[in-house]
Amino acid sequence: MTSHVVVGAGPTGTATALLLAQTGDDVRVVTRRGTGPSHPRIELVAADAATQLSALARGAGTIINCAMPAYHLWPEEAPALSAALLSAAETTGAAYVSLSNGYGYGPVDDPLTPDLPLRPTTIKGQVRAQMYLDGLAAHEAGRIRFTEVRPGDYLGVGALALFNMMIAPNVLAGREVVFPANLDVAHSWTYTGDVGATLVAVARSEKSWGRAWHTPQTSDISIREMATRFAEVAGVPMPSIRETTPQELHTQATADPVTAEMPEMQYLYRRPAVMDWSETATAFDLKPTPLDDVLRELAPAN
Repeated sequence: MTSHVVVGAGPTGTATALLLAQTGDDVRVVTRRGTGPSHPRIELVAADAATQLSALARGAGTIINCAMPAYHLWPEEAPALSAALLSAAETTGAAYVSLSNGYGYGPVDDPLTPDLPLRPTTIKGQVRAQMYLDGLAAHEAGRIRFTEVRPGDYLGVGALALFNMMIAPNVLAGREVVFPANLDVAHSWTYTGDVGATLVAVARSEKSWGRAWHTPQTSDISIREMATRFAEVAGVPMPSIRETTPQELHTQATADPVTAEMPEMQYLYRRPAVMDWSETATAFDLKPTPLDDVLRELAPAN
């Protein structure tokens, strides 16, 4: 019987674990507090993945990592997590699927394809790029089987995402939407459920290993269009929307350690940021969840 270890039980980890379990596989979900989705085939384990993962992954076919340290602690804490994941895969023989994002590419004017070189210009981009390069090096050396999945900006209930922080609550409350971006450039949006579907498809395929894959994108519309569409789906008037001023962004960045991380990622929102997922569609026959279905899930029931 196939078994997997899923590290992390946020929206993506939960979606991944449930899909694996609902389609017949056994899953061990590892989080610090032992939380996660309920299903007869899912075992919830409270553990520190950075120190206990090798023992917990014995007998598993695949380790799927959907966890990361707190956003502002990536440089300090991500290397230990990455090393633990690599060690567990090598020690147990489990394949390793890493959930990442597009930070490692750095600024790119054209649509992002998964074969682009990694040229990060930010601290967090360097962290993500190094995690991928370390995994790929271990794969190419024959020590593990490794692959990576990269989504765009998240849409989904419970996701730590700018849509959930800055767009949805203000639209629903009729307040002005103030967003740190060029509001009218194309931008890729990924439903968390589709991230889970991609991770499962990649984990179960022999053609996945030794490269990165992009998730299906629910939409590539601009931030202004996304806010307007959400208001329409939610059945509320669209409030005014404007770009955050430099002074406002500076003030927000001094408010807490997480928002302090926002300025270095501004390049992703000042130019088009579109992820090409055509290779994923061809390889795995995956399709994105329709945008309005995703937005209805995020809107309160009428």
